[in-house]
Amino acid sequence: MPKFRSMRLDTPAVATHLLQDPNTYLTPMGAFLRKTSLDELPQLWCILKGDMSFVGPRPALFNQDDLIELRTQHGVHRVVPGLTGWAQVNGRDELPIPDKVELDREYLRRRSFWFDLQIVLMTAWRVLRRDGVSH
Repeated sequence: MPKFRSMRLDTPAVATHLLQDPNTYLTPMGAFLRKTSLDELPQLWCILKGDMSFVGPRPALFNQDDLIELRTQHGVHRVVPGLTGWAQVNGRDELPIPDKVELDREYLRRRSFWFDLQIVLMTAWRVLRRDGVSH
């Protein structure tokens, strides 16, 4: 999952919300990239290649074994990952893993063109308002 680098090279390999003070690891442009979600732009290439879609569960990090295991148990792993998703517009990184997986399961049940459109519009609104961006 390509992204523009927003964190320094010496940042521990954990999810950002697990860092004690993520701001200390930001690059000079990192805060701007993350607050505007511009760090996600390279993922458009993955969408063009077919490795990702606009809407779907966000890809798990390589070291998020608990998230990967729960998604696999509930069949979420079969859905192409998305640039945004239902869990993304309902809490982002603030959500505990079980809640995130439950939202991913709900997405599986409700998946449709209109639901995807709703998620895209909600994403645009939250990005513009910077909702859920804590670092």
